[in-house]
Amino acid sequence: MSDRAPTNSSEGSPMPHDTRVHPPVASVSTHAAVATAGVKIHCQDVSAYYGDKQALYDITLDIPDRSVTAFIGPSGCGKSTFLRCINRMNDTIPGARVTGRIEIDGQDVNASDVDPVVLRSRVGMVFQKPNPFPKSIFENVAYGPRIHGLASGKTELEGVVESALKKAGLWTEVADRLHQPGTSLSGGQQQRLVIARAIAVQPRVILMDEPCSALDPIATARIEELIDELRQQYCIVIVTHSMAQAARVSQRTAFFHLGNLVEQGTTEEIFTNPREKRTQDYITGRYG
Repeated sequence: MSDRAPTNSSEGSPMPHDTRVHPPVASVSTHAAVATAGVKIHCQDVSAYYGDKQALYDITLDIPDRSVTAFIGPSGCGKSTFLRCINRMNDTIPGARVTGRIEIDGQDVNASDVDPVVLRSRVGMVFQKPNPFPKSIFENVAYGPRIHGLASGKTELEGVVESALKKAGLWTEVADRLHQPGTSLSGGQQQRLVIARAIAVQPRVILMDEPCSALDPIATARIEELIDELRQQYCIVIVTHSMAQAARVSQRTAFFHLGNLVEQGTTEEIFTNPREKRTQDYITGRYG
């Protein structure tokens, strides 16, 4: 189903009635959980550059723990660039640089004593397309804990793998074929395998860059259910082009446009009563 607002076919403009995406009304307990969870990620005056081109402009944003924060906005608005700043994925791009400060649990991720490899084990990343290793299902999950020394022996490693697959909602589907290739799974299963791989190294944060864009509606629904389950334990940040998905899975939403953070707030506020006209125009499908 399209996320765009209906249009008046005779004029080609949005219809005058309210076309905004209305998320399910959050319960009092949900709002309380967001309010009391505390800030997990603090970003202050973050700008990003690719060579001479500036992609982000002085982004200041606090992201709470144990909740889902959605980044929305049109293509090229900087939301994926900002997501990748959090675990320094942009470091791998020649000519890319980031200014400002990003803290996770009070620690500056760009400090000279921070090892990017260790950082990325603590800040997991799930990409648009599932990217399982060319290894067995078991080895896909076991690889991270093994190289980071998170399991002392075979039995403990097997326990870590089982626990991660259960948290990712995949254990019952693969328990009897752990030594088959990860690439033999369906697309939705592969994405859950990748999430299990991220969980296995005990991350503090999970970043998701359009994790359902390559999946069918049934697989998308399963991933969204999983995201809702995982937010009880992790800080999750998701980039999505689907406003309906942002409304379904997130507790807070940040709207980006042309490299600027236009507006942030609870998802209910952003989708039902945005403060900025640019936000309202995007939500109602006037551009995107």
